Amino acid sequence: MAANVETLGTLERRVSMSLPVSEIDKQVDERLKKLARNVRMPGFRPGKVPMKLVTQTYGPQVRTEVLGESVQKTFSDVVKEAKLRVAGYPRIERKGDPSDDKSLEFSATFEIYPEVKVGDLAGRTLERPRTDVGDVEVDKTIEILRKQRTTFADAARAARDEDRVVADFAGTIDGQPFEGGAGTDFAFILGQGRMLPEFESAARGMSAGETKTFALKFPADYHGRDVAGKDASFSITLKKVQQPQLPPLDAEFAKGLGVADGDLAKMRSEVRANVEREVKKRVDARVKQQALDALLAATPLDIPKSLIEMESHELAQRAAADLQSRGMKLDRLPIEPAAFGDTARRRVALGLIIAELQGAENLKPKPAEVRALVEQEAQSYESPAEVVKWFYMQPQRLSEMESAALESNVVKWVLSKAKVVDKDIPFDELMK
Repeated sequence: MAANVETLGTLERRVSMSLPVSEIDKQVDERLKKLARNVRMPGFRPGKVPMKLVTQTYGPQVRTEVLGESVQKTFSDVVKEAKLRVAGYPRIERKGDPSDDKSLEFSATFEIYPEVKVGDLAGRTLERPRTDVGDVEVDKTIEILRKQRTTFADAARAARDEDRVVADFAGTIDGQPFEGGAGTDFAFILGQGRMLPEFESAARGMSAGETKTFALKFPADYHGRDVAGKDASFSITLKKVQQPQLPPLDAEFAKGLGVADGDLAKMRSEVRANVEREVKKRVDARVKQQALDALLAATPLDIPKSLIEMESHELAQRAAADLQSRGMKLDRLPIEPAAFGDTARRRVALGLIIAELQGAENLKPKPAEVRALVEQEAQSYESPAEVVKWFYMQPQRLSEMESAALESNVVKWVLSKAKVVDKDIPFDELMK
């Protein structure tokens, strides 16, 4: 076996390999003889199939296997000897003269991991948001909870924003109906922006039993590609106008939030605790974002294209799975990995930096740190102890918490190196 390594670029390398034909032939012959001991064929007893027939039947497959394993072993030995950390998968190609009966030539082109040197963070300034949670903030949150439990009652008046309307509608483009352009007993709430502006504008001011025709132009970037950018004509018949009704702030409301005895003071206390947890979570998220941004800015990296491509495909698959779980058809909304390129680049770069810091600064999370994070996550559920138990019975979920704990340690390390200033921000700005 002979091999050499070429440098094609900052991270790209190529290994050229020469495998002796005689050695390949020897391994193929040994495997075929071993296979012949047990191979079964019609008309022959086990182990009595003529060697020539075994070779004719299994020779090409065995040779392919031997070649693949030999190339892989040679490649692994070369990169190990050269102390190269391979990123992604090598591209193996056959080279040389196919009729050469002395040696078989192959090349493996691949990328290596970059050297990561985390930059100086002393000159970086991070802002840590500071928000107080008082009675006003608790009241705002309770009002949001009330709105989330809004019911609707029929109203004998014209529709206005915040009303729920029920309508039949039908649309045409160039006088022809189109897929998704009609609906019966379709309900939506005015003013929420879930319908196109022309649609909401037409329904606003209508009363039950009224019919109206209006023109609508679909946006050029509309998700329905068949109608994007086209002009349509719609007819809408309003069947119901329903006005919102907020639930009273009483014992029944408190029970609906999980306070068994309906005690309003206890409910406020629990709401305050939940808001404080959410505020802390959002503050931590903002600080984490700044810390990771600081790491990226301080640590320029050449990133292997193969890792970015792999991450892009992974993100695309997750997005597709999420959309399918919501009942969406991907043939109408294709997911292209290229759309995730920037996000993939950031994730790969952060992964390389965090991996470097984990070893260089001994930031690997301890079991107690992971446990604390799991317990913190479990506090937002009704039965925290059961949730903790569930995490420890789900290896994948626990692995995600271990990664989160590692990121938390990295953020703490960044905060110890950079300058951190507290900044008061309004509650509404933090929570929006």
